[in-house]
Amino acid sequence: MSKTNLSPVIAGVMNWGIWDKKLSIKEMENMINVCLENKISTFDHADIYGDYTTEASFGSALTSSKIAREKIQLISKCGIQLVTGNRNNSIKHYEYSKEYIVQSVENSLQNLQTDYLDVFLLHRPSPLMQVDEIAEAVLKLKSEGKIIDFGLSNFTTSQTELIRQKVAVSYNQIQFSATHFEPMVDGSFDYMQVNSIRPMSWNPLGSVFREDNSQTRRLKKLLVTLMAKYHLGSDSILLSWILQHPAKIIPIAGTVNVARIQSLEKAIELKLDKEDWFAIWTASMGEDVA
Repeated sequence: MSKTNLSPVIAGVMNWGIWDKKLSIKEMENMINVCLENKISTFDHADIYGDYTTEASFGSALTSSKIAREKIQLISKCGIQLVTGNRNNSIKHYEYSKEYIVQSVENSLQNLQTDYLDVFLLHRPSPLMQVDEIAEAVLKLKSEGKIIDFGLSNFTTSQTELIRQKVAVSYNQIQFSATHFEPMVDGSFDYMQVNSIRPMSWNPLGSVFREDNSQTRRLKKLLVTLMAKYHLGSDSILLSWILQHPAKIIPIAGTVNVARIQSLEKAIELKLDKEDWFAIWTASMGEDVA
């Protein structure tokens, strides 16, 4: 059971820095304020974002904004080792030793200019992860007040259960959308509900606007009808579809477009008719439910 109270939609900052949008410190400060004005108070980080630079930029922006720390929630992840000038790695791999986890969190705290993370996640599962070491690290960080809640990212049900046997897991951040709905039917969300694990979904709009295939064409055709019915944009409708699942999934929105951020609140407020919810799933599958 989580102790943190996250916003209904999370702002993903992966693309804020040098990987994509290259926002200046002042622009990041503005984006933080835009998010808060639109009831998005939770920000999703990972140490690797921007080749290990985005956390520090965000931390500078947060400090200059003078926003009270208790008004926002910060998520970060560790574990992926990139081959980059900022790390002495010869191959991309994963690292989850107790010492590394503790040091990674302390680095994130320093970069984000904060005393604690609301949620700390392991970024991707490693075949070599030692569960006892992970549990020791997490319990140490919790006891020191450096993290509030612990969770996982991209972990399967069996991998999650392996970790959960040693330390409480409150979140699992996975890929889920209208075009990538497998967690809804493979038992993943059932398991999370049984064990009080809150799902977060990355890439919540899926491939609807990124790919042109029979699945996305069916969805786009349906969305035209639904947009006319609800008087809302396709983004809002697709996010509302996620939000209506009983697992209480929290979508992570990576946009820095102010108009699209403003539309996210409409997704939270929208309640799709049940038949429209099933119409989206049916259009994605390309066939009726059994």
